[in-house]
Amino acid sequence: MVLRRNPRPTFGLALLIMSLVMVGSLVLVGVVTFSGIERSLSASDGDAAAIEAGATAGVILSALFAVALSLVGGAILQGVISLEVARGTVGERLRLRGLWNAAKGRIGALIGWSALVMLAVIVGIAIVAGVSVLLFAIGDTAGIVFGVLTMLGGLLVALFLAAWLGTFFAFVPSALMIERLPLMLAIRRSWSLVKGNFWRTFGILLLILVIVNTVSSVVTAPVSFFGGLGIGLLNPTGNEETAVVAFAVIYIVSIILSVIISAVTIVIQSAAPALLYIDMRMRKEGFDLDLTRFVEARNVGDHSVPDPYLTAQSTPSRATPASPNAAS
Repeated sequence: MVLRRNPRPTFGLALLIMSLVMVGSLVLVGVVTFSGIERSLSASDGDAAAIEAGATAGVILSALFAVALSLVGGAILQGVISLEVARGTVGERLRLRGLWNAAKGRIGALIGWSALVMLAVIVGIAIVAGVSVLLFAIGDTAGIVFGVLTMLGGLLVALFLAAWLGTFFAFVPSALMIERLPLMLAIRRSWSLVKGNFWRTFGILLLILVIVNTVSSVVTAPVSFFGGLGIGLLNPTGNEETAVVAFAVIYIVSIILSVIISAVTIVIQSAAPALLYIDMRMRKEGFDLDLTRFVEARNVGDHSVPDPYLTAQSTPSRATPASPNAAS
């Protein structure tokens, strides 16, 4: 619905940001990696160890920067798409400028929330990996067995926590962007909305995730399969230069396809929690009556009715619902 109703500020923005993130990440990591390899190959025996350590650190830092870049890009998209869903519910279609004005002051909070989630994941992985390494370091059979069991147990616990906490906190971005709540209040707000509706929320989000990933795999699998065949067909004689060109062409095509699929995927996965957030407010708070009252007042030219999404705890917005960038 979001892609069809207002594609330019949703799919268009997603395509632009995902392209910048992917190209920027590939260029950064590629340049740092090749530079490190070149320095390692030309280093003397005495400097080789230090240069290899520096090259490895450079690759890790560049990869972390790429992750941070993806985090910022994803947060911006999630915020803009959440707002588009909210304004679309009351019959408004904002241009990108209008959505961006409405998002001002909240993108930082959304990036902070995304960083907090990522930090929790990294800490969890570090704890499980650290305990497993210590057990493996014992060296005997018992240490290896307990190390493997720790890794498997950690994986199961991680999956459980991801499903449980991920569902209860699924509406945090919507509460941050649409309701403009501070971070701690947004976390509590999400928990209260999901409470009593966990399995319904979890089931819908899981179904969307499975459908999106399945479709993505179905679309990308033929490219990977025929790409391998294409190299052989384009280079039957095994010429090295032809093989490099064929590989580059197929690799570029696969990147373009990946960017398009990623853009569609992030729009759908960002819109779904926003729609569920509005649905939960309707079920628990009679929010549909507030939306109806707002739309009816706006249709008769009464702009004194406040934005129905905002509450007493909401931070002030620089954009008004009746934005000149909106078209009903």
